[in-house]
Amino acid sequence: MSEFLVIPRQDHDSLVSKAYQSHGYTADESAEGAKLAAEAARHGIRTHHALKALHLDHLFGSKAGGCVPGAEIEVLPSRFPASERWNANKKLGQSVAYRAIDRAIELADQYGIAQIAVDNCFHYLWGGGYVMEAAERGYYAYTNCTSTLAEVVPFGGKFPTLGTNPHSWGIPAWEDGGSPIVMDWATATVAMGRVQALKREGKSLPPGAAVDKDGKPTIDPNEVSALLPFGGHKGYGMCLLNEIFGGLIGGSIPTLRGRKLETPGEKNTAVFYFQIVHPDAISGGNFVNGRSQKENLKAVIDDVLGHGNDGAMLPGQLEITARKRSDAAGGLLFTEAEVAEFNEIAAELGEPDWDIAKLARA
Repeated sequence: MSEFLVIPRQDHDSLVSKAYQSHGYTADESAEGAKLAAEAARHGIRTHHALKALHLDHLFGSKAGGCVPGAEIEVLPSRFPASERWNANKKLGQSVAYRAIDRAIELADQYGIAQIAVDNCFHYLWGGGYVMEAAERGYYAYTNCTSTLAEVVPFGGKFPTLGTNPHSWGIPAWEDGGSPIVMDWATATVAMGRVQALKREGKSLPPGAAVDKDGKPTIDPNEVSALLPFGGHKGYGMCLLNEIFGGLIGGSIPTLRGRKLETPGEKNTAVFYFQIVHPDAISGGNFVNGRSQKENLKAVIDDVLGHGNDGAMLPGQLEITARKRSDAAGGLLFTEAEVAEFNEIAAELGEPDWDIAKLARA
């Protein structure tokens, strides 16, 4: 029997939007929250779909004052025309991120490159979704953010003082009908959402990913107290980079983030950074054999994947494969355990269950 059940996109989006609206969010915010959640599920991102998003909002967002439904973004003065500084005022992170990508693309069309730094944020969930959207519109995109909680132990340390702090890059396809390259990862060995997913499915963590309350390695998701950075000191450096960006933009002490503030004058909000580059802005215009910029990129990729590297794949290829599977199935794919959690949300909202016995499988 297939591992996945098929949920029609409109049924998913309707339920998730209603859940957000029940938390006080506007119709636009709720639709943007549902869109990002659906795109995460569509691309096989099981750690950052609606269940994680709504759980995060319940624990740290609208229910706890970490996110303010209906908040308005404040664009602060800047002397740099291609750079904008935003105060998100704790608006829903997905809404802020979609707007930041759109605005950065507008600026990149004019100036070649654009950046938007956003303070006072609430987590935007799957960063890959935003850079993928930009890449599919023909732009090079990058984003990072500081995660809601400090859950990662620095290399050589024992106490979690860093967020899982993801980095996301999007590179446009180099041929018509092709797929973008998307590099998107938390700087912990696994995301905390992955720990929650493994707990839900009754599965174990890989070795070297997490520690328990005593700082000892564990593979039991129920015993996880903190996570470890991937790649030792290298992953730690990338994890630290987000905290540096956060500190420069306006973020406060990492170990206060996402927690009830007891220190007067401090902040507990996250920070976002976005960058968009127009491909023409980085073209040297001197490609060999008369190749165009896209043709030259294709030649580079073909060389990397040539020479017998038949088993190699490009970043984002797994997500595109998942998208094709989801689209072919005619909906979003969830496990029975995930559908059961969605049905708990439906019951709280007074909405009908998704009947597992009647759902298609893929």
